[in-house]
Amino acid sequence: MKPASLFAYPAATICLILAASAESRPFSAILKSFHIFDSQSPLRLHNPFASGMPPTDDTVSTGVIISDVIGKTQSIAIFSGLTRDIDTVSGRLDDASKNATVLAPDNSVMRSLTRKPWEDPEDYNSFGADAYSGKDGEDRAHRNLRRFVESHIVPESPWEEGKKVQTLAGNEVWWESKEGKKTIQPGDVEVTSIADKVLNGEVWIIEGSLA
Repeated sequence: MKPASLFAYPAATICLILAASAESRPFSAILKSFHIFDSQSPLRLHNPFASGMPPTDDTVSTGVIISDVIGKTQSIAIFSGLTRDIDTVSGRLDDASKNATVLAPDNSVMRSLTRKPWEDPEDYNSFGADAYSGKDGEDRAHRNLRRFVESHIVPESPWEEGKKVQTLAGNEVWWESKEGKKTIQPGDVEVTSIADKVLNGEVWIIEGSLA
């Protein structure tokens, strides 16, 4: 089935498809689903739960958690889809007792990555063009994907300016305010907006990658 044909289905059918995809999938399925969001197939699914307005600095959606809302923002659909396939991440976002700040690259960033989130140049150096073939290759790819996604999850919220925190992947990050805008350091990656503030944290949309 061509990716574009997904948009021909009634809304109720699409909701069932999305609900089923929330479970962990074989890595081969993850690779295929990533291409649904290429530049030729923009996401156009209507989300009846979207508020239509970004939250203000003082607005917190009570009674919901990150896992409830991260999939509703179309501009980060690629990254939010990948979070469902990493148990350490999906488990945290679904746990009201564990706070997090999600630093979600927008779709344009994900499409323009110099390599896919599951690729590592060292793997190609060691194993050649078939680095991600077979069971061992899928295991390598999944480890790389896990590191990529975990690099964008800060296990703290609220997250104070200037406070250095290790992401779930173990790399140290902090944020600064420059000319009224948040930037993630190191790397000077701009935070373009805050998509949601909920019970167990926040979802920030960023204009770059941290991995």
